[in-house]
Amino acid sequence: MSDFYKRFRPLALYSTGLVATVFIAGCALIPAFERPPAPVASAWPVSANVADASATNAASATPSWQSYLTDPTLRQLVTTALHHNRDLRVATLNIEQARAQLGLRRADQFPTVNAAVSGARTPTSAGGISSTYSAGLTVTAYELDFFGRVASLKEQALAQYLATTEAAQAAQLSLMATVAQGWLALLADEELLAASTQTLATREDSLRLVALKTRYGAASDLELRLAQTLRESARVTLAQQQRQRALDENALALVLGQALPATSRAVLIAPAPLPHSSRLAALRFADLPAGLPSDLLARRPDIRAAEQALIASNANIGAARAAFFPRIALTAGVGSASTELAGLFKDGSWGWTLAPQLLLPIFDAGRNQASLDAARVGRDIAVAQYEKSIQSAFREVADALATRSTLSQQLQASTALLQAESERARLTQLRLDAGAASQLDWLDAQRSQFAAQQALVLTQLAALQNQVLLYKVLGGATPAPASLMTK
Repeated sequence: MSDFYKRFRPLALYSTGLVATVFIAGCALIPAFERPPAPVASAWPVSANVADASATNAASATPSWQSYLTDPTLRQLVTTALHHNRDLRVATLNIEQARAQLGLRRADQFPTVNAAVSGARTPTSAGGISSTYSAGLTVTAYELDFFGRVASLKEQALAQYLATTEAAQAAQLSLMATVAQGWLALLADEELLAASTQTLATREDSLRLVALKTRYGAASDLELRLAQTLRESARVTLAQQQRQRALDENALALVLGQALPATSRAVLIAPAPLPHSSRLAALRFADLPAGLPSDLLARRPDIRAAEQALIASNANIGAARAAFFPRIALTAGVGSASTELAGLFKDGSWGWTLAPQLLLPIFDAGRNQASLDAARVGRDIAVAQYEKSIQSAFREVADALATRSTLSQQLQASTALLQAESERARLTQLRLDAGAASQLDWLDAQRSQFAAQQALVLTQLAALQNQVLLYKVLGGATPAPASLMTK
């Protein structure tokens, strides 16, 4: 036994080293991954930087959504949506599915051991019956992954799992932004409804007064028709806003995954926290520095998902390259065999089998080359998609920053316009009472004041929704998906 060991020991060491060298070389079949450079400028456009110079000079961590959304009702609605939204539930289940696929690829790296029991009775040429019984453990067609094909597929599944996780994070961020914007729209609907209801009541009173004046010759038919026009216009606007409010509530209920909670509905109809104010004007969000464009690579989950998809495509090239090399499969078994069932487990019936198989591709009509070409093109597509995701993110942030700057100026102008129109309406009323202004002047002042009220509410809504959008496009912090928190 010792002479046999001494004779074959150098060969065994050489074979072991050769196998190890081939295995290490096989791992190199996956191309080295290099993150493509970001195809965007190193700074935000000047139009977006005007109001954010200090923010763009130094990056700052994005606050959590609980810190950013300071309104308690809004935080409650977001929490409800995170637990009950069906689209988010599908995104979370996609993570579980990708995790299972990763488990399958990991299992392919290990042999599958089965317990097998078989029996066969066949007639012989002598007219008798030949019986064969066997029982034991078997390993069937286990691939020795010398060239990294199975390992490459496992790396691909891992990257796809991570990409699915990032996609779920992006779905969460989008859901939170949608809930916040939907709630803001409902608040604006309530304010527009209140203003329209008050305006309609005022115009009905005005119509009755003008009709009375017309009956006694103190007002013309033109003034009466104008008063009727304004009253009907207010009715049309009120009906439109009632319909829009119902649609907005239905849309919010869909993303919440349930009906609007009673507590939130009570907040909608509650009076404003300050006299002569509104809930939109009182609502505030935490400060949000924009940071540098390069921060988006780490902040935005959709960009991280695109990067993981690129890594998966890169690993797929390694699997396609490995298909050109020999594939070694091993089938083995150990157990007992006997011609009699009663003697199956007696001494002397034990044995083992070993059946290695090597498949070397010689002619496949270009199948392996086509698979490699497809994998390379898939990688190029993933690169283009990754770069496009960066460009889209850059454009979204630049648009949100530019919109924030202009909406701030528009909000100041709308507030000043409403103040001017309110003062004009008050002065016109005094002039009308003193007989220095006509009914037409007063009706025109009321119409302009109502239009200014609507414009201010819509501008406030746009400004607040833009702040929510800016938090989203900057890759605001999101909680881990439910499936990850429970693992």
